[in-house]
Formats: sequence, C-alpha cells, structure tokens
Amino acid sequence: MDDDLLVRIVAALGSGVIVTLEVTAGALVLAVGLGLALAAIRYLWHRWAIDFAISAYVELLRNIPSLTFLFLLYFGLAAIGMRLPALTAAIVGLGLIGAAVVVDIFRAGFQAVPQGQREAAAAIGLRPIQAFRLVILPQGLRIALAPLGNYAVALVKDTSLVAAIAAPEVMFNARQLVNETFQTTLVYGCAALLYLVITYSLGQAVRWVEQRTAY
Repeated sequence: MDDDLLVRIVAALGSGVIVTLEVTAGALVLAVGLGLALAAIRYLWHRWAIDFAISAYVELLRNIPSLTFLFLLYFGLAAIGMRLPALTAAIVGLGLIGAAVVVDIFRAGFQAVPQGQREAAAAIGLRPIQAFRLVILPQGLRIALAPLGNYAVALVKDTSLVAAIAAPEVMFNARQLVNETFQTTLVYGCAALLYLVITYSLGQAVRWVEQRTAY
C-alpha cells in the first residue's frame, strides 16, 4: 500500500465519519424527542383516537424497510417538487423510523416503574401530570437508558443505508474510493474498522452513564 492511497483513504473516510456522526446525532435527537413525546401522550391521555394514531404510526414505520422509507423521502418527494437535501432526508428518515422504536422503549420504561410509586404519588395529592413529571418520568428514563443505548449503537450502523441517497457518509465515500482504486478489501475493511471504533466507544459511554445513574 503506497502513501498516496493511504492519504486518500484517510481523507475520504475521515470526512465520511463526520457526516456519519452528524446524521447519527440528528436522527437520535429527533427519535428520542418525538418518541418521548408520543410515549408521554400515550401514558397520560388514554383516548382511543390518540392510542390508535400512535399505534398506527409505530406499526407503519417499524414495518417499512428503512431504505424504502429513505427512498420515499428523497426520491418520492422530489417527484412532486419537494426535494430534500440528502443529509436532511437521512436525518428525518432515520429519526422518524427511530421514534417508532423509541416510543415503545419509553412506554416499557414507564410501565416498569413499580405500582407502589404511582399509588404513593396519588396518596400525597399529586395530579397525574405532576406524578408523571416528578415520579414516573425520572425512573422510566433510567430504566430505558440501556435499550436506548442499544438503539443508538444500531443507529450508527443504520447510517450506512443513507449512502443509497448520496449522503457523503463513510460507506458512500468508501464505495466511491473503491470505484476509483479497486482496493475493495482494504477500503471496506477500513470502513468496517471505523464503524467498530464508533460503536464500541458509544457502547462504553452508555455503560458509563448507566453506572453513574444506578446510584
């Protein structure tokens, strides 16, 4: 391997890592924010219409392949005159899909809070919203932390899908470099190593946060 090829690999994959992290962060914020809001609404307001609408959203987004949904956002909207930039489509697409996963994570976390906690909140006169904000939410978030960490790790790997809509992340740049150099094993091996470093580091960070919040 000559020095010129090494420089090209580092430059291409390095710039791709930045985009990968941007997409991951943006999609994670959207997924967690929307998922938490939907889970809270579902917990606080037991209305048939609300439950049906949230359930329909979850089932729809969880059962459409992620790549198909990204194509619908990027190419489908463009066909009717609403073209989204590739990075925007990537963040919105993965974020909306992620929210359908995260809403169930939070729902399970809220339900896992012991019934005695709810009864104690009611006994001291807290209104449902106050009980949720002061008692259920803090404990539910801590319970949901581990599965949220697993989702975040999976999201990093799912960002490789956005190469299909020309978002210049790691896999897109790796594919471009392979087409130019024909060094398939080397380039994709370096890309795999980068994903390993990112996901392992994220997993360790989540474990550290779990340990800190366990007390």
